[in-house]
Amino acid sequence: MSHACRACHDDETTRLPISMAFQPLVDVRARAVVGHEALVRGPAQESAAHVLAQVNDTNRYAFDQSCRVRAIELAAQLGLQGMLSINFLPNAVYRPETCIRATLQAARTHGFPTERLMFEVNESERVVDHAHLKAIFAEYHRQGFTTAIDDFGAGHSGLNLLAEFQPDIVKLDMALTRHIDRDRVRRSIVQATMGMCADLGIRVIAEGIETAEECLALQDLGVHLFQGYLFARPGFEHLPTVAPDAWHAVTRTTGV
Repeated sequence: MSHACRACHDDETTRLPISMAFQPLVDVRARAVVGHEALVRGPAQESAAHVLAQVNDTNRYAFDQSCRVRAIELAAQLGLQGMLSINFLPNAVYRPETCIRATLQAARTHGFPTERLMFEVNESERVVDHAHLKAIFAEYHRQGFTTAIDDFGAGHSGLNLLAEFQPDIVKLDMALTRHIDRDRVRRSIVQATMGMCADLGIRVIAEGIETAEECLALQDLGVHLFQGYLFARPGFEHLPTVAPDAWHAVTRTTGV
């Protein structure tokens, strides 16, 4: 710990009580769950908004660290297969090479393979120091983690962020995917985004999918990775299953 920054010694009293819910990430081509996103909740199933409202400058680092450790701990206990996606706060990472220690230790302790960890940064998260975020992404790639920009299209700096950092995955925000089957403008924007990501070697996940029609329209545009209520709602401290009807609804006319 001699090289760790002072924040690594945050008092335990600053830590918020938290737990996690898990939502599947699915590949409709394979009709398979390929991972889960860990979503923060309160210990009595309080919403993410309720928990995040309590995060401030005095507990941001401890909160970020607790989320990582709790997500890995629960994922291991539940026997989660595939990718475990964890949201992180870039402003809570002071030195990437030292702030990652608790994550690596949790993975070792619980026997969770680090190559199956994905870290998402929210596109609407206010990042003042882009060089710092670039350094975080570089360190995470060095560690073998998958990186993602979450809620792409929801904030004001999506393309600027993508110009600075090329993650492994871009997650399309529901603002772009909602009712896309009935919206020519959204289809045009997603089609252009798909072409750009293909050129950059970036995979795309469509978030917030609630209807089979949305999913089918996005498949026509080349998307095959999805997340949303159509497949499963988040499960508090458990891994929800995808109902057979959901697979049938999104594959019956595609030949997948």
